[in-house]
This record gives sequence, structure tokens and C-alpha cells, in this order.
Amino acid sequence: MPPKAAKGEYIETDTGNKISRRSQIHGTQHIILGGKTVIQAEAVIRGDLYRIPATAASTDPNNPPSTVKHAERRNHRRPIQLHLQIGDHVFVGESAVVEAASLGNHVHVGAGATIGSMAIIKDFSVVLDGAVVPPAMVVPSWCVVGGKPARIVGEVGEGYGVEGAEGGLARERYRAVGRP
Repeated sequence: MPPKAAKGEYIETDTGNKISRRSQIHGTQHIILGGKTVIQAEAVIRGDLYRIPATAASTDPNNPPSTVKHAERRNHRRPIQLHLQIGDHVFVGESAVVEAASLGNHVHVGAGATIGSMAIIKDFSVVLDGAVVPPAMVVPSWCVVGGKPARIVGEVGEGYGVEGAEGGLARERYRAVGRP
């Protein structure tokens, strides 16, 4: 269970998202956020990623085809803006870094985990504390990943996300965040 926060530490949106005031959100206009998502303190969410098309990048020996860059480091070759989609009931732990292309519904990102750019984490997946998901990795639904670099270490039980079942603490975890 996450520690209880002081009142006012979290911003609550109209769709029920709880975002810590101590988190860092970059490129907010390019982040699509579902409902009832929790982003804990010191987490970094990067929505400012660009992809350089292969035809434009192929002339530059320093940039391999389809390079992903942060907005402040992009070159001037008409980059393609990427959107970070975060589904419903997603939990991003303390000090986690997310540069993914997509986080599905009911995803748990552990404290200190790093999700590389263009990674896709599908529905009902768990990224363990401290795991490093490499760029462009696809984590299938119902999987648990951990390690540096991350690999599949298990499966999520059938009852995950259901109140009263093993792993189904999502609703209680959501309610506990931001309570004094």
C-alpha cells in the first residue's frame, strides 16, 4: 500500500485521476490519460517524444532509422510527434520513469521502474519495482516483468483487478492515495 499523503499533495482531475504535485509531467498536450489513474511522487511521465522518419534519418550517420528523441533534442527534419496513452486504473509508483508509447488498462508500474521509449505495456500487466523495460519492448497482457533489463518473470492471476481477489487491491490502493 502506498503511504498516505498530506491533503493537497495530489491533484484530482474530473475523470478521477490522482497526480502528485511532486511528479514531473513533460509534454502534457501529448499525453492521453484514462480515468482513475494514480501517478505518485517523484514519478516522471514523458509525453514529449518524437520519432524521426527513417527516410529523413537515414542520411545522418549519428541517427539510426526511426530514432526516438526528446523534444528538446530533436533535429529539424519534420519529426513525427508521438502520443503517450495511459489507460484506466493505472498505478505509477514513486520515482518511476515512463517514456512508453502506451500503458494499457489496469497496469501497475512499480516504484523506481523505468519504461523505455516506445515500449508498450498491455492490459493487466505488472512492472515490478526497479525493473527497466527496454525501449520498444512489448509486454503482453497478464504478464509480470522484472529485472534489468526486464523480462517476463510470471503471470498475473485471473482475479487481478477484482476486489477481494489476489492482486485485486487496485480499488483500495486508489482510495488510499491522497487520504490524510
